[in-house]
Amino acid sequence: MTALPLAAHRVAAPRLLDLAGEFPGVPEGWAYLDAAATAQKPKAVIDAIARAYAQDYATVHRGVYQRSARMTERFEAARDAVARFIGARADEIVFVRGATEAINLVAQSWGPGQVGAGDRILLSVLEHHSNIVPWRMLADRVGATIDVAPLTAEGQIDEEALIAMITPATKLVAIAHVSNVLGSVADIPRIAAAARARGAKLLVDGCQAAPRMVLDMGALGCDFYAFSGHKLYGPTGIGVLWARSDILQAMPPWQGGGAMIEEVTFERISYAAAPLRFEAGTPHIAGVIGLHAAIDWVEQVGMSALEAHEAALTALMRAELGAIPGVRLFGPEASAGILSFAVGDIHPHDVATILDETGVAVRAGHHCAQPLMRHLGVTATARASVSAHNSPDDIARLAAGLQKVRRIFG
Repeated sequence: MTALPLAAHRVAAPRLLDLAGEFPGVPEGWAYLDAAATAQKPKAVIDAIARAYAQDYATVHRGVYQRSARMTERFEAARDAVARFIGARADEIVFVRGATEAINLVAQSWGPGQVGAGDRILLSVLEHHSNIVPWRMLADRVGATIDVAPLTAEGQIDEEALIAMITPATKLVAIAHVSNVLGSVADIPRIAAAARARGAKLLVDGCQAAPRMVLDMGALGCDFYAFSGHKLYGPTGIGVLWARSDILQAMPPWQGGGAMIEEVTFERISYAAAPLRFEAGTPHIAGVIGLHAAIDWVEQVGMSALEAHEAALTALMRAELGAIPGVRLFGPEASAGILSFAVGDIHPHDVATILDETGVAVRAGHHCAQPLMRHLGVTATARASVSAHNSPDDIARLAAGLQKVRRIFG
């Protein structure tokens, strides 16, 4: 790896990992800084997916032959691994396509029986569209009201204001654990306690938190938690909904088909117990195996080590970009692996295009958070997000690329 002259190297280096060689999709000299959109995959995960589709492949929960039985065991072992990873029970883990499907599942299964006309749903300004649209659809369907908690000047959810907005009519609070734009981290235990005291349930969008911090559902105190596998070094098309067992068992199924039933006649249907009740049809078998491999890889590296690695790189990135004239940084100083920024009045798409020409990949757009963009007074931002394979050299390339942007645009 080419050493680049960054004074901040000396600050960050003691806490950094050296894992770039484990990521076949990240060639030397390419700075992939878009992990908040999707993480690159370590070789262990790629190998597990390939094996699942090759010599191990068979369906699950149906076959009586040996390979099917073995694959069923591996599938359910993955459920156990997810439960362990987030401090939960296996019968509380529902496999879904991603966090978007998880949130829609709650909105369409739990929502209609628990939220009605005159009730309220509380969100925040920084939510991803996936944690806005399903609730807007539910509110329109049943006649409920959406309330929106403000942000602090630093870009955190204003927790004092949010807690004050929870009323006896509030049936659900739904917020992001970590903002996908600002990297700000919500105090979930505090918000959960406030919601519980007022009889409201709390759903947490954990997409950006699951790859970045240790999770324990018991300690968090929420009622629902959703995350996607592809941001956690796993494959696309697989995600997790966790819900408290008593809530999950009381929820009706939201899709019908095979695997989610006990008995079917034309006159009557009896449904399987949760979580299988919510997993209609043939599941994403290789995706589940790949997610298990990703969790094993993360646990082998150590989540605390990954968190420290990202924190050091994020601090370095804020320091380097903040020193460039005309660059505006969004979000709090203690952002979790994510930094959105603007370069003067240059459109973020132009910024990202020029960075791409220099071998730096960042995201540009509204990041599925249009209400937050309006709050920030912009139509879009550029966003850099770090991951296990990144190094100070990647931050140096980003800073050098932004200097090129400034030169091109004068």
